[in-house]
Amino acid sequence: MLFILLFTDAADADPDIRKTYMHAHLAFLEAHTDQIEAAGPLSDPEGKGRDGLWIVRADSPEEAERLVHEDPFWPTGLCADVAIIPWRQVFAKGERLI
Repeated sequence: MLFILLFTDAADADPDIRKTYMHAHLAFLEAHTDQIEAAGPLSDPEGKGRDGLWIVRADSPEEAERLVHEDPFWPTGLCADVAIIPWRQVFAKGERLI
């Protein structure tokens, strides 16, 4: 099953958290390519990174949440919240999937 994970940054998060933990975060994503299909920051109107989005393959929302809690970014206080939303993909790479 696919899930969209929408991360909301904490308003009071240290602005250097991303820089400090990015290497460990990317290594984590690389180690979980069997489940994390895509990941990246969203942007504000000025083009600055904020919040984030993952596309995750998992058997349940709880499994997706466990993955989030293993990410090196999670314990840093960068994320205020994550929404885990089931997603049914019906179109990809120019083709219908249903």
